[in-house]
Amino acid sequence: MKKLNIGLIGYGFMGRAHSNAFRQANHFFDLKYQPVLKAACARNEENVRAFANSAGWESYETDWRKLVERDDIDVIDIAAPNNVHCEIAVAAAAAGKMVLTDKPLAMNGIEGREMVEAVKKAGVPNMVWYNYRRVPAVTLAKQIIDEGKLGRIYHYRANFLQDWTISTDLPQGGQALWRLDVNAAGSGVTGDLLAHCIDTAIWLNGGISRVSARTETFVKERFHNLTGKVEPVGIDDASLFMCDFANGSLGLFEATRYARGHKALYTFEINGQHASIKWDLHDAHRLEYFDHRDEGKLRGWRSIHVSDNGGDHPYMDHWWVPGLQIGFEHSFIHQVADFLKGLETGEVTQPDFENALITQNVCDAILSSGKSGQWVQVEN
Repeated sequence: MKKLNIGLIGYGFMGRAHSNAFRQANHFFDLKYQPVLKAACARNEENVRAFANSAGWESYETDWRKLVERDDIDVIDIAAPNNVHCEIAVAAAAAGKMVLTDKPLAMNGIEGREMVEAVKKAGVPNMVWYNYRRVPAVTLAKQIIDEGKLGRIYHYRANFLQDWTISTDLPQGGQALWRLDVNAAGSGVTGDLLAHCIDTAIWLNGGISRVSARTETFVKERFHNLTGKVEPVGIDDASLFMCDFANGSLGLFEATRYARGHKALYTFEINGQHASIKWDLHDAHRLEYFDHRDEGKLRGWRSIHVSDNGGDHPYMDHWWVPGLQIGFEHSFIHQVADFLKGLETGEVTQPDFENALITQNVCDAILSSGKSGQWVQVEN
């Protein structure tokens, strides 16, 4: 088994999720590569030392440039704020490292294109952590669609609802709150939440050609932890858009952090000529399916419990006995396993940077349309 030394940048929520995935993948998947948690990196030495010790990293750095320069690092995994994705990825690629990054790919399409060109020039494997593709029920939806069971698709609708930023006393900027700072995040719910919905939608239903969006910032000013001043809020608190898919279907998307009572409600529904599918993150192991071709007296929505380990359901043959579901963290484990398998077979693991740039361009079009109030074509 070939060792693959990982260097992780960032120790927050995503840093913990990625660390767990690297540790667990070889315990459940037959792989020829084994990740080694070689070094974690963050600016605060006390915090990164504690994180490295608790998460099982062999060492730590406080300067990402030193991490990138280390000869004993094969992979740079970026789990840091969006505004550093581009600089770190370009430097890592130039140093010959494989590069993984959390979503969205970058602050905008311009940075995203620079990252794509960097990894292409260096010829290094790369991937973006759009983990919801690897939820078995979502992967099953992909299989059902690709088999043509839905027929022609007419509608795709999705939403991602949270409520954690409603308080006007919540500051922007700094550790754990960088998602409220436009200079660190680039956008609000568009890049944070809708990006997930868009990536899944494009994977399931094909490309998006144009969008018409409405964005809103409900709290216009917040105290900024880094400057110590009350400053304008530049991110979008809510983002809604309609779109045209290249296959002729219509899309309707909504994301907000102002939906009281919802912590992470991510749902999608797809309506086709013959059948419909819907999925809910809160019941992630179930896929709801309706087929109009069923016998009339038995026709209705069926709930598919995606937990069969006999090979019928994606990924489940690596886990428990039939009927026992898995959770959120397993989607990251599946993504690591797919990436490692891709290194073995030479197959590109998706979404790579180039594929994730498609989602980035849709996000850019949404933000542009939200400002202009006009339909905007998505850059190809």
